[in-house]
Amino acid sequence: MLDLLIQNAALPDGRCHMSVAVRGGKIVEVTAALNAPALQTVDAQGFLLSPPFVDAHFHMDATLSYGLPRVNQSGTLLEGIALWGELKPLLTQQALVERALAYCDWAVAKGLLAIRTHVDVCDARLLAVDALLHVKRQVAPYIDLQLVAFPQDGVLRAPGALDQLKRALDQGVDVVGGIPHFERTMADGAASVKLLCEIAAERGLRVDMHCDESDDPQSRHVETLAFETQRLGLCGRVTGSHLTSMHSMDNYYVSKLIALMAEAQLHAVANPLINITLQGRHDSYPKRRGMTRVPELLAAGINVAFGHDCVMDPWYSLGSGDMLEVAHMGLHVAQMTSQSAMRQCFDAVTVNAARVMGLENYGLAAGCNADFVLLQARDPVEALRLRANRLKVFRRGVLLAESAPASTQLHLVGRPVQTSFQTR
Repeated sequence: MLDLLIQNAALPDGRCHMSVAVRGGKIVEVTAALNAPALQTVDAQGFLLSPPFVDAHFHMDATLSYGLPRVNQSGTLLEGIALWGELKPLLTQQALVERALAYCDWAVAKGLLAIRTHVDVCDARLLAVDALLHVKRQVAPYIDLQLVAFPQDGVLRAPGALDQLKRALDQGVDVVGGIPHFERTMADGAASVKLLCEIAAERGLRVDMHCDESDDPQSRHVETLAFETQRLGLCGRVTGSHLTSMHSMDNYYVSKLIALMAEAQLHAVANPLINITLQGRHDSYPKRRGMTRVPELLAAGINVAFGHDCVMDPWYSLGSGDMLEVAHMGLHVAQMTSQSAMRQCFDAVTVNAARVMGLENYGLAAGCNADFVLLQARDPVEALRLRANRLKVFRRGVLLAESAPASTQLHLVGRPVQTSFQTR
């Protein structure tokens, strides 16, 4: 007897009329047209069954704080950082927990069941760290929440930041973070990359570095990150996030840089909604888009994921936890409009992002966790085009959320009433 049987589903790889059998929270079989006794049977009606969405880059400590204590008037990264600095002394653990849990509810409703969130450690109280460790424990039954120790004000620049980062790791934060381009000098930035990678190597942890998040074509910290990754034997465990300066670099240097990144097996995370919003603010016209070179990185064999980065915080006033919105923006900004490229954008918020986080047993195959989302679309491209409705969201074979199919009734003069479904 199965616990759950999904029938007549389309899968992201193009297979149709597929059945997914679940027992004990695991997928036990994926095959065509399976009929077997089950405690619950769901007819997918030909809609797309996908692994859950994964956000490889987020800031949950700041989420839903938009307007506190004021609004970012310039829309720049640096004013956002300054605004966050004004807000930090006013934060309370209760407010941090409440906002984070509210966002996690949004995430589940959108089929987003794994999030890597950076948490600021440049606060002697480590208030945000304590809050998000509490949230991580509370949401563990339904969201894989991975925390990055992030020295927002610079691990060398901010007094006490290094000790606070180490304390956060001692308390159970999962990943070592950094922000080398916000250190005082280029040399300090490089030194911070070296130091933080050494800490990760000593502790057996992953690294996720905000790298070169600027319009400066001379920013070189991802080059240092690739070198330190190889020197310390961290290949496959290190991520460079944002990498927006690559948009402004000359092609000759980038041809060398991408090869170094591929050699070090770096992961890359672009944040389309935020990169396109924050970058190019000092340009008149033409304006740079700012997002990193996603197609070129993918062509070099580098694993590229997309992150949401921000939702209603000092840096971004919009957002809803919808990773299809993120991927939709990503394909436009990167001009990835071929069928295969759009499918790569879908992968960037599912399988590629899971690889960044190192998630185990993720996917739609026998032996994987029975975590998946049923989308009101027939394939990944249609899901992106429509930002498809999430019909059902499952975790370990248990239904977490469901939505009624989206439809509209048309009352047109001289024509019979018609029901127009979202996917037509």
